[in-house]
Amino acid sequence: MAGLNVNRAEFLLSAADPKQFLRTPLPAVAFAGKSNVGKSSVINRLLNRKNFARVGASPGKTVHVNYFRIDDKLLLIDLPGYGYAKVSQGERERWGKLMESFFAAGLFDLGVMIVDARHKPTADDVTMADWFKRSGCAFVVVANKLDKLKKSEIEPNLALIRSTLALPEETPLLPFSAEKGTGREELLARIVELVK
Repeated sequence: MAGLNVNRAEFLLSAADPKQFLRTPLPAVAFAGKSNVGKSSVINRLLNRKNFARVGASPGKTVHVNYFRIDDKLLLIDLPGYGYAKVSQGERERWGKLMESFFAAGLFDLGVMIVDARHKPTADDVTMADWFKRSGCAFVVVANKLDKLKKSEIEPNLALIRSTLALPEETPLLPFSAEKGTGREELLARIVELVK
């Protein structure tokens, strides 16, 4: 894809505390999603890497805000997964505070929220969508695991996702399969817009 060489990707930092959030002149894309929604797989598919963002056997591996620099032109920010049951109450509260600080700081230009194409979004998904809406930044919703749906299920499921999250008309909802690569070019095109 012209404009951004996704193969030039490097890990920069894991921020466990708002004081560590990166402030750079580079445009930034923040990825968020439930713990078991395949967020790491979407990022890996986007960057054409097998295991760039760690794919954990047990969901909820991303407990920090992880920063990656792509082609010296873009920051990719991997936010901690949410809504995973086996996490202690203290850990959840820590996560909530970290995320609130992140969104309050306004340190990104585009949000990418990943949901499961097979299911109605959860209350946690609705909260995350609201955070993105309130941030004032453009955001895209990626409906992952499209390959697990029958053709006849795709349209009704996407409509349910859009209505449950109360997405504004201008917010794109991209059908996506990290497994097959469906939707990768569309998502990449939105990201490349930032570096033009």
